[in-house]
Amino acid sequence: MPGMTHTLTAPCSYQEDIKKSRFAAYATPVSTVEEAMRFFAEHSDPEATHNCWAYRIGQEYRFNDDGEPGGTAGRPILQAIEGQDMDRVAVLVVRWFGGVKLGAGGLVRAYGGCAANCLRLGDRTEIVDLATISCTCGFAELPLLKSRLAQAGAAILQEDFNGEGAALRFTVPRVAVAELAMTVANITRGRAAWEQES
Repeated sequence: MPGMTHTLTAPCSYQEDIKKSRFAAYATPVSTVEEAMRFFAEHSDPEATHNCWAYRIGQEYRFNDDGEPGGTAGRPILQAIEGQDMDRVAVLVVRWFGGVKLGAGGLVRAYGGCAANCLRLGDRTEIVDLATISCTCGFAELPLLKSRLAQAGAAILQEDFNGEGAALRFTVPRVAVAELAMTVANITRGRAAWEQES
């Protein structure tokens, strides 16, 4: 996927009236399908005409038209998520029918537009693709190694000490891995036992 992917930092909502129908969109960050389904259940209105939704979590996505003509509600919501380079989000658009039919094109615009406007209003943060690395180093090299890891944006998950030095396990943005591997090899003169787990 080109460009940076984002997720929401907090739930957000948006409402508009389109030809006498009221549309309310609710969006939230999610990390599991269960969270997404729970969010839809909590925010759906049983009195509303339709509760349509979509979510994307990495490679997993689903959408639901909830009785609207196929392809006019859930898919446009999903396209709004993808069009804004969003991931790990769930969006629900609730419609209260006001007596004027919108037609297929009108429904696509209404659901997609409401979802997009809702996501636009939300606070977002970049999703950084992290790699997990383990490596070893001697005691003398540890301070310099740790300062280089910090500069690369690494987060240390585990630190174990033995007679020779330290074994570290950390996550680091994938874009920084190649350069960091060279830096670590230079610091430890090639003795780092560098291993990329993911």
